[in-house]
Amino acid sequence: MRSAYRFRLYPTEAQIKKLEDTLETCRQLYNDALAAKKEAWEDDRYNLTYYEMARQLSANRKKHQALKAVYAHVLQDVLRRVDKAFQNFFRRVKNGETPGYPRFKGRGWYKSFTYPDAGIGYKIEGSKLILSGIGAIRIFKHREIEGKIKTCTIKRDTTGAWYAIFSVDTEEEPPRVEPRTAVGVDVGLKNAVTLSTGETFSYPRYLVQMEKKLAAAQRRLSRKIKGSKNWIKQKLKVARIHRKIRNLRDEFLHQVSKKLVDKADLIIFENLNINNMVKNHNLAKHILDHSWGRLIQFTTYKAARAGKSVELVDSRYTSQRCSGCGILVPKTLKDRVHECPRCGLRLDRDLNAEWLLKVATASTLVEAR
Repeated sequence: MRSAYRFRLYPTEAQIKKLEDTLETCRQLYNDALAAKKEAWEDDRYNLTYYEMARQLSANRKKHQALKAVYAHVLQDVLRRVDKAFQNFFRRVKNGETPGYPRFKGRGWYKSFTYPDAGIGYKIEGSKLILSGIGAIRIFKHREIEGKIKTCTIKRDTTGAWYAIFSVDTEEEPPRVEPRTAVGVDVGLKNAVTLSTGETFSYPRYLVQMEKKLAAAQRRLSRKIKGSKNWIKQKLKVARIHRKIRNLRDEFLHQVSKKLVDKADLIIFENLNINNMVKNHNLAKHILDHSWGRLIQFTTYKAARAGKSVELVDSRYTSQRCSGCGILVPKTLKDRVHECPRCGLRLDRDLNAEWLLKVATASTLVEAR
C-alpha cells in the first residue's frame, strides 16, 4: 500500500536561495524538454523519448553550471514528468476525452522537485533532512514514517512555506475486515454529515467566518500595482488567509473521517456529481467550502488502512423520494423540509435522505455477507 507523509521544512535564507534556484532550473528544463518534444512532433511526427532527452541532458549538464548545481536524478525526474504529461495527453486523445495539451510553466507555476531514488541524494538524520546540493535542512518530523520510503518531493506552497513529502510503500496489506456493521452517510449544507444512525456533524463554515477578512485583504491587493513589492506582500497575506481556512477545514474533515472509520466496517456515501452541483452560483461557495469530495477521499484511504470498505451508491432521488411511502416529492436546494402530499410525512430533508440511506446500508451489508 502506498501512502504519503508531509513534514514542514525550516530552511535558512541561504538554503531558501538554493531551493529557489533548483526550482527555477527545473522549471527551465521542463520548458526546454516540452519545447523539444513539441518541435520533434510538429516537424517530423516523431515522439522524442525520455531516454533520448536524458542523453541530451547528460551532454548539456557538462556545459551549464546551473544544471551541474542540481542533483542529476532530480533533473531526470523533470524529464519523466514531461514524458508522463505527453503519455497522458495521447491517452486522453485515444479515449476521446478532452486532451489538454501539456503547458509551459511560467514563473511561480513550477512548485516542486523530486528525489526519485529511495535514500539516494537525501537522508534524514535526527531533526535534519540532508539534500544533495542543498545541505541539511531543519525538518519538523511530527510522527514516525512507517514503511519503505520510495521518493522525496520538496514542495513550496503559495505562502512560501517549504515541505518534504515522502512517498512510502507498506509491504504488508492490512487484513480485510468482514463487514458486520455499516453506516450510511448523507452530506449536506445544514449539517455537513448526517448518519443513518441519526448522528449529525455540523461544519463550522470557516470560509464564511473569515470571509470579511479575506475580502478586505483581496480589496487591498486589487489596489496595488501588479508585480510591485507591495503587491507581492499583499498577495502573500491573501494566500496565508486561504491556507488557514484550508488547514482548519482539513482538520475538521480528518476528525470526521476518523470517526466514520471507527464507527463501522462499511461506510456508504452518495455518489454525488459535485461538478454539476457547483454550477448553482448561489450555493457553489458553500458546497466547495464543505468539501464533500475531500471527506470521501479522506474516509476512503483511512478505511483502506484499517482493512475496511467505502462504497458509493446512486444518489438520484435520495432527497426527492419519500422515505415513508416512496413517491417522488420534487424539491429545490432551497427547500430544507420534506413534506409528502400522500402520507403526510414531514421532516428535515437530510433526515429523509438518511432513512433512505438506512435501507441502502442494510441491503449492502446483507450482500456483503
